[in-house]
Amino acid sequence: MDAQGRGRADDIDPADQWVLNPNTGEYELRLGPSAPQSGVPSPRRPRSSEAAPPARTRTEAPGRPRPETPGRAVPPPRRRRGAPEEPLPGRRGRRPAKKASKSRKVLLWTGGAMAFVLVAGAGAAYFYIEHLNDNIASVSDDGASTGGFSKDKAINILLIGTDKRTGKGNGSYGDAGSVGHADTTILLHVSKDRTNATALSIPRDLIVDVPDCPTTQEDGTQKIIPGTQQVRFNTSLGQDGRTPSCTARTVTELTGVKPDNFMVADFNAVKTLTSAVGGVEVCVGKDLDDPDSHLKLSKGVHTIEGEQALAFVRTRHAVGFGGDLSRIGLQQQFLSALMRKLKSNDTLTSPSKMLDLAEAGTKALTVDSQLDSIGKLKDLGLELGKLNTKNLTFTTVPVIDNPTEKVKATVVLNESTAPQVFDMIRNDVSFTAVKERKKKGAAAVAARLKGTKAPASEVRVRILNGGAVAGSAQETLSWLQNEEGVTKSENAGNAPAPLAKTTLEYAPDQADQARRLADLMGLSGSAMKPGESVTNDQGLPAMTLTLGKDFEGAGVSLTAPAKAPEGVQKSTADKVECAK
Repeated sequence: MDAQGRGRADDIDPADQWVLNPNTGEYELRLGPSAPQSGVPSPRRPRSSEAAPPARTRTEAPGRPRPETPGRAVPPPRRRRGAPEEPLPGRRGRRPAKKASKSRKVLLWTGGAMAFVLVAGAGAAYFYIEHLNDNIASVSDDGASTGGFSKDKAINILLIGTDKRTGKGNGSYGDAGSVGHADTTILLHVSKDRTNATALSIPRDLIVDVPDCPTTQEDGTQKIIPGTQQVRFNTSLGQDGRTPSCTARTVTELTGVKPDNFMVADFNAVKTLTSAVGGVEVCVGKDLDDPDSHLKLSKGVHTIEGEQALAFVRTRHAVGFGGDLSRIGLQQQFLSALMRKLKSNDTLTSPSKMLDLAEAGTKALTVDSQLDSIGKLKDLGLELGKLNTKNLTFTTVPVIDNPTEKVKATVVLNESTAPQVFDMIRNDVSFTAVKERKKKGAAAVAARLKGTKAPASEVRVRILNGGAVAGSAQETLSWLQNEEGVTKSENAGNAPAPLAKTTLEYAPDQADQARRLADLMGLSGSAMKPGESVTNDQGLPAMTLTLGKDFEGAGVSLTAPAKAPEGVQKSTADKVECAK
């Protein structure tokens, strides 16, 4: 955006209109009272009838040009050479207020630097609301999402990169007539406490079942697009008129995780976002020359942007085994580099870069109807901005070559490791060793599982269905009695209210029984709730087992995996890796 769009049209550098406020430690947009007012309604600013408060401005001597400081994107307030810095009017004689970390303050101001820059670009300029809102395109979620993220829960955002060749200069790439398939798909899971996140890449050539998809048409009517079985994942978008909501449904079918929101970006997103931040630094471990993507880089470190950045993320024949899985690794490396650049002071302290990023980010986005305003994007950005990049793990759905193919072109789930990866995301388990804050009572919770265990024949328990599928209580009763020897158990029907997690309540003198049942059921210490016993049908004290929405069947452990399975490749966003 040019200078005129921010209220001045006389060839002033946009960065010169930002001033550091010593009271807050933040940069603020300042327009001189003599500045002619533009008719462009883009940024919010004082009305022409309002002058800036005198205590917050400095008057420069007439005819004296303001000197430029080389290398400084935002000049400080002027003062006479050699003169001590003068406090603002009204604060003489006081000690200046202690400033918070500049990078921290600017990071919060921008709305966070996550969601692979798309969110950050939008959250960066919430003072620009109306103009940026007009940039954002949205499509119906068709009921495929949870209805939107919540600040007090874990967050799951589906990020989709389409191969549709729209936009200037993109028609020459590959299939110019593509309907826009799900070429790059990442499920971003951010933990409830915001200490860690997992970015799970889903291979486009993964064989999946695409479900029936209710889809809102352009005239507002809804059409159900029939599902297809055993097809490539990328056909969940574009094929037969499928919209991003169908990709979201397919991800839910595959992983068991229902996205809170989704975002879609095309080729232009990579080009415009990298240019907005002045390029990103990537490393290649060998000379790369891919005639298909038009990428040509020598071994070493390079700063790439625009067309070259797009070529980098599209490259596959020149790296690894030359397939889509190799390209996924390259994309993960690129996204890590882009996020590091975004969170660097070079970007965060440059208002002109942040404005460019806001423009590029909002124009690059198509979001679901639950995330269709700059205010919502800003709120999401603030949540994601709490995350440290060293605790963001990139990984890929574990797959193997499709055994039904002689010429290997597609992949299928690795059934020995993929379910555990999905379980970790569903249960909010980190892929990195995060040093968590110590919580009072954590040791006591773990201790509930330690101690003697009563024989199964002495366990008395009443089973309630508190949100599991119908018939789960009876199924569990039969399994406990016939296979595990818990004969003193009974089906007590439905719980008074549904529960998200399965629980076992017991009295202090039933702790040994509780430990035995927890061992049989695969319950964690947090699922065990010391409390009171109830009276069973024989008039004897019994424990209460309530099957929650997390219950997946009799004999299926309810303890989430503690770490990623062996052999699952992963990397974190804070580390620089070289493509090979």
